Amino acid sequence: MINETLDSIFNRKSFRKYSEKTVDDETLQLLIDAAMQAPSAVNRQPWEFVVIKDQEMKEKVAACNPYASFAKNASAIILVCGNMEKALPGPSQIMWVQDCSAASENLLIAAQSLGLGAVWTGVYPSPERMNALEELLNLPENILPLAMIPVGYPESEKSTHKKVNPVTVHYNVW
Repeated sequence: MINETLDSIFNRKSFRKYSEKTVDDETLQLLIDAAMQAPSAVNRQPWEFVVIKDQEMKEKVAACNPYASFAKNASAIILVCGNMEKALPGPSQIMWVQDCSAASENLLIAAQSLGLGAVWTGVYPSPERMNALEELLNLPENILPLAMIPVGYPESEKSTHKKVNPVTVHYNVW
């Protein structure tokens, strides 16, 4: 049985080409609100978001990731970051990566459901990408960038690739 949520999950695609149509602030906030509904370890919610809409800044941000030069053409770039002051203490602090990854996936599914195009471009754990964004965006020391998510209206339709692979599923034992 497929419902709207499953439809968005099964039809989510990565878009790297965007039309010139602008995503409004209300819609961008809705994406971030969806991201913040993600589960997190001990409900710490260690995420922070930086929304980049200024064209000059989008170009600089896109240049920080060698595989995301196309991001400068998106309506906005949402940088998903982890706040180490909100993350679990001690050895469990690394859970921020899972928490912010769950938030990123929520954002991507929400974008799909709204007819937007988006793509996850990795920042963490690349020191070069992380340092470049930390410096450019003046991120405080306790804020670590995880992912850049360019968002916009897709330039064109794109087919979905089936990723379901039953041989990767094991029951009870390997």
